[in-house]
Amino acid sequence: MTQQNAQRSVPFSILAISGSARRQSTNTALLRSVRDVAPHGINVTVFDALGTLPVFSPDLEADPLPPTVAAFKAAVAACDGIIISSPEYVRTLPGGLKNAIDWLVSGDQIIDKPVALLHASHRGDDMLATLRLVLPTITSRFEPDIFERFELMKASPDEVAQVMREPEQKARVQAYLTAFAAACDAPKDELFC
Repeated sequence: MTQQNAQRSVPFSILAISGSARRQSTNTALLRSVRDVAPHGINVTVFDALGTLPVFSPDLEADPLPPTVAAFKAAVAACDGIIISSPEYVRTLPGGLKNAIDWLVSGDQIIDKPVALLHASHRGDDMLATLRLVLPTITSRFEPDIFERFELMKASPDEVAQVMREPEQKARVQAYLTAFAAACDAPKDELFC
């Protein structure tokens, strides 16, 4: 972590968004495990409620926003950085994740928000390529080089938790989170040197 981050008076706050609406989602389980093994000073909150967001329509963007959308936007605005972990559906983003991104496009909550990817499968490269195309259009702080991939496809949430508690996997997660926190804390002018 940078010296600036080490001097924080409050923990670094990460919103971890699961791209899956499935209750037994491997991606959600991965993000919960990341939350559970995060190093001291980094708090991870898992957002696994994409299915509660209404289908995006500009007609619904007027005040008051739908309550679930307002809560989602507030969570994005309040965090220091965002991690996304998602499955691939038909070689692209799941509809629920694309819908959530659509809800953020016209607001300012994500414009300068650092975002990184995490992946729970050895497959899904088309979805990852799509995210790498989409994310830089909605945030100036997409971090493509901060990425970790775990081969957990078809593992149950309990199996994911067990794997991620292994010392080697825990160390990978902690190094990933520390690198992301350091990138998020870098002064903005350093990002464009």
